[in-house]
Amino acid sequence: MAHKEETELIWKDRRRRFGLPLSFTRYYIKGNRFYLSTGLFSLEEHEMLMYRILDLSLKRTFFDKIFSVGTVTLFTADETNKQIELKKIKHPHKTRDLISLIVEEERTKLHIRGREMYGVSDNFVGGDLDGDMDSDGDLFD
Repeated sequence: MAHKEETELIWKDRRRRFGLPLSFTRYYIKGNRFYLSTGLFSLEEHEMLMYRILDLSLKRTFFDKIFSVGTVTLFTADETNKQIELKKIKHPHKTRDLISLIVEEERTKLHIRGREMYGVSDNFVGGDLDGDMDSDGDLFD
């Protein structure tokens, strides 16, 4: 029987209410994968390769600042989860930076450039991978 090596847990948190982890929504990163797990009796888990994250954003309301939490949004190339919100997590700035670093490391390791991911974005305009669209917005001179 082959021995399956355990992947190291890099980061984990859960959705918080009033700064306390009183939720059954859990987020974690193991190796090169992001996981979103919800539920107590009935469990639903989503998995995504980190290099599929296209962009990140951070939002903190006034009350988020009071309770030291924030929401990091992942914009992805994943068909089932185009946008994933890590709601009300601790240390949102550090988390965003960590995810960004892991994404870049994974893309470098796999020799994937950002331009190869453009075609999967909803904001992709007219096949212009090189950014060389002319002044009137079409691809012709």
